[in-house]
Amino acid sequence: MAGGLRFSVATVVLIRHARSSANATNVLAGRTPGVGLDEVGRQQARELAERLRGIPLVAVVSSPLDRCLATAEPLLADRPGLTLGLDDGLAECDYGDWTGQDLKALSRTPLWKVVQAHPSGVTFPGGETMRAMQHRAVDAVRAHDATVEAAHGAHAVWAAISHADVIKSVVADALGVHLDEFQRIVVDPASVTVVRYTPSRPFVVRVNETGSLAGLRPPPGRRRRVRSTDGDAVVGGTTG
Repeated sequence: MAGGLRFSVATVVLIRHARSSANATNVLAGRTPGVGLDEVGRQQARELAERLRGIPLVAVVSSPLDRCLATAEPLLADRPGLTLGLDDGLAECDYGDWTGQDLKALSRTPLWKVVQAHPSGVTFPGGETMRAMQHRAVDAVRAHDATVEAAHGAHAVWAAISHADVIKSVVADALGVHLDEFQRIVVDPASVTVVRYTPSRPFVVRVNETGSLAGLRPPPGRRRRVRSTDGDAVVGGTTG
């Protein structure tokens, strides 16, 4: 999905961490400490920073896990005035006993089918429910979004660096889609997904974007106040 900054509300850029060493070896890293980026991932992180170079981010908040922190490094190197905020609400799902296991082996377990078809009913053994993951992630994103808009005003753009299942669950919530359908959403390593929360509804502007992000630049000129129609969808489609 693509679109420019039409609404006078803050914009959150949801970034999935770049490819990790666990991604490359088909292992479910979960919250395992010390899982960083492989060489492909480090290149993806550099390219991500370049794609976002022209976007005036006012804040960057991250999951505390190493692969997210490594993804943030090139992004912050271009922005010496910004410091990285950490939020456990953006952390990976706690997969419990599944953590560190081979994904191919996990795909042969009975719980795998539930994860695929009925994630809202999943409790990972020794871990958390997928419903809990979604609730704390959505709460974290919305709280930071409100704080950013209050501090920096309409048109402020900020970034949240997190994980695939977490971002997918936030997108599902923004779309008004039940968690059981969130496996239909794809979020690749180092991809960008964009959401705006207006007073009346969220708008999902981009999903799994790996190309140009020029459309996220705020328009030039004086910033206007939020209007009552800013939460209205465009009838007949956007003009670009």
